[in-house]
Amino acid sequence: MLKNIYKYKNEAGTDEAGRGCLAGPVTAGAIILPEGFANDILNDSKQLSKIKREHLRPLLESEAVSFSVCHVFQDEIDSINILNASILAMHRALNGLSNTPSFILVDGNRFKPYPSISHECIIKGDGKFMSIAAASVLAKTHRDEYMSKIHEEFPMYNWKKNKGYPTKEHREAIRKYGLTKYHRKSFRQLPEQLTLDI
Repeated sequence: MLKNIYKYKNEAGTDEAGRGCLAGPVTAGAIILPEGFANDILNDSKQLSKIKREHLRPLLESEAVSFSVCHVFQDEIDSINILNASILAMHRALNGLSNTPSFILVDGNRFKPYPSISHECIIKGDGKFMSIAAASVLAKTHRDEYMSKIHEEFPMYNWKKNKGYPTKEHREAIRKYGLTKYHRKSFRQLPEQLTLDI
């Protein structure tokens, strides 16, 4: 059972989606849930079916005290690296909250202090706290929606299905068609990129 709060009322949870992808943005969600909020379905977005995530998203968005979602796109990922881009996406999502949180709960073990508000990093926090789980659902659903949209432009990579992750099908398409403007050029797109032809 996920806990509603960690220490304080008005806590914000934040999490990101798309960190390990070869294409598209890394997307972060931040959310403050009302005191006493409860939901039996809510869990880490990776543990939920697409149908459950899509059912939860409007419910979370309508019941939240405040929520925000932010994409950091491939060019910025390439210039500052994926870890910094993930943290930046979470900071920007927190910037977008209309209410100032009392405290920030962060999924994972890496974060940079957010101005004037204390935070705690919680490993596998999306399976422990409702606000982090809710942020993970928002990040995942908003990112999936974006990847489905750009799929229409480049259907041969099947981003509608693989969402930019390094599936065998996605890598085969890169081998055949090359990279698009949505690919992260700093990422090792194909396994053989590790070998040097000397």
